[in-house]
Formats: sequence, C-alpha cells, structure tokens
Amino acid sequence: MKAMGNTRRLMALVTGGAALAAVLVAPGAHAAEATEKKAASRETAARGLLPGWKLTDTGTDARFRGLAAVSRSTAWVAGSKGTVLRTSDGGRTWRDVSPPDAAELELRDIEAFDGRRAVALAIGEGEASRVLRTEDGGATWTESFRNTDPRAFFNCLTFFDSRHGLAAGDPVDGKFRVLSTADGGRSWRVLPDAGMPAALPGEAGFAASGQCLVSSGAEDVWLTTGGAETARVLHSRDRGLTWTASASTLPAGDPARGVFAVAFRDRAHGIAVGGDYRPDQASPKASAVTGDGGRSWRQSATPPPAYRSGVTWLPYSRTAALAVGPTGTDLTLNGGRTWRTVDTGSYDTVDCTPDLGCWAAGEKGRVARLGF
Repeated sequence: MKAMGNTRRLMALVTGGAALAAVLVAPGAHAAEATEKKAASRETAARGLLPGWKLTDTGTDARFRGLAAVSRSTAWVAGSKGTVLRTSDGGRTWRDVSPPDAAELELRDIEAFDGRRAVALAIGEGEASRVLRTEDGGATWTESFRNTDPRAFFNCLTFFDSRHGLAAGDPVDGKFRVLSTADGGRSWRVLPDAGMPAALPGEAGFAASGQCLVSSGAEDVWLTTGGAETARVLHSRDRGLTWTASASTLPAGDPARGVFAVAFRDRAHGIAVGGDYRPDQASPKASAVTGDGGRSWRQSATPPPAYRSGVTWLPYSRTAALAVGPTGTDLTLNGGRTWRTVDTGSYDTVDCTPDLGCWAAGEKGRVARLGF
C-alpha cells in the first residue's frame, strides 16, 4: 500500500499543472515571481521533492546530443569525440563506455533498451555514418552498419520495440534514405524509396538532438525536415515503407531553419519544435502542435522564445511537455499551445521515462536529471 500511495502522489504531481510548474521553475527564472516561488518552495519542501534540473558531474567536456533515458536511475548519453557515458545510480556517477577507436566519430543519437543494450549512431558523409551496438553495458561494441554511399548522411535513430527500428538520413537521388532493422540493430537494410515523397530543393534533416526521427506504438514514425522553403514533417504508418508529408508552421527558407524535433504521446497528438539554430537569429515561431497524427500543424499561440532542439512529453500527462535548447528549458501545461521558460541552462536534448525519470543533455558535458 505504501508503494501504491507513492505512485499516486507522483502521478498527481505530473498531472497537476500548478504542482508541476512549481517543481520545474528554476532559481532565477523570473525575478518578478519571487513570491510565487517562495510558495512553491514551501509546497515542494512539504512534498519532500527536489525542484528543477540537477546537473550531474560527467567528467567530460563532450557535447551530448544523443540521450536515452531508461529509468530514473539509468541513462545513456552519446556525443562528440565518440563519447558514450552510462549511469545506473541516477547520475551520481557516470561510467565512460565509449567504443574503442571512436574518437573521430560524432555520435548524435543513442537508443537504449536497458542498462546493458544500446544502439548508437555516428553521423557524417560516407563512412562517417555508422551504427554501433553493445549488449554488455558498453564493455564491448560491434559495428553493425557502415555507410558506403558517399552521398548519404544519416541523422537519427528510433526503435518501435527491442527488435524493430529505423535510421533516417538526408535525401539521396531526391528522396530521404531510411534504414531498417528487425533484429535489434544487429543488421540493417536500406528500405525501398518508392513510398517516399520527393524531397524539396535544399531539404535535409537535423542531427541536433536525436529527435528528428521518432516513433509511437508499433508502426507509426515521424521524420522532421528543414533547409527548404517549407519545414515539413513526414509520417509513416507502416514502419517506414510509405510516407506522407505535411507542411509545418516553423521557420523555413534557410539551411539553418526547420523542424528539429518532434514528440508524440500517441499516434495523434504531437509537438514540433525548432526554428533557426544560429544564436544571432530570432525564432519567433519555434513550436507547433498537431492532433491528427501530423496531417496538419497549428502554430503555438505562445511558443518558446528562441530556437529549441529537443522536446518530450511528461509521463502520465496528456498536456504537459518540456522543450530544450541552448538558451533554456520551456514548459507547456496545455499540450504545446503556450510555453513558459522555466530554466535558462543550455541543453540540446531531453527524454523522460514512465517512472518519472526526466533527463537533459547538451554542451560541455552537461547532463541533468529532473529532481522530484
């Protein structure tokens, strides 16, 4: 009964908008909210919670754009200089489990099934794009795919379950290239592109957070794009065999603009974030929402104030989500229609787990866990 009571309290925290906002507001977010924050602090203390992102000591300056949250205690990060770290104690300590001889690789995505099995994606032109796999917590790695086409450049990974997954890359011969695995990443094949819409001039994907390719359920998957006159989201209902493309409302018309990440809480309801990644350029329309699986997108009434590269839904909530980017973290309590900045730390990617383990990662070795 005690465990059940704790679960109910945690679920109430996530689904209760006011309580969640109180937990997520970081010190220094808005000076004018001092009174509100004091009240929130008292409420938080009464609940025995630790509010906000809590940075962990990773011992590295690598930039982590790949993040796989397994639970509140276990997470993997992958980043520059071929770096892979894993924690099994909530971030108190991190173990360097980087693949050997990988210092020249840019690891931009990682998908983990548990604390021992993970699949990482290295990006780049030609043979720089590779897939690496471990079954022993990173003690050993196996290269399961190396791109041999100099025209190809892969950006993101996603898995529907522990066996079936996809990797997506930029267009080759006018269509986005997609890899498929049916054995947990041990082997990969290029899917036929007959069901893929033609790419727009200049269109490509962004390897910014590992969230340019995401799945929900057993067969639905979404691919985000930018660089063209229109920033689009492509959707497949059959694990990547056939796709439909929809225009988003996010900034476009430049190689630095587009949709950088999406998150779907089911096959219908999704949030897209992005903008212009250049720090000297504004991103006034940095988010959009869909309620029809991505067939149509509506601009957020109050989007995040700047470019955002990562987004995730909060566990057990139909309306709460987090978006992150180099200038901060934003919270929505209404499914992405309006956003409020709750932290100004720099993060590139964010991920949450069903047991309320929320993690964020970014530049200069920054990895944080959301304290409850």
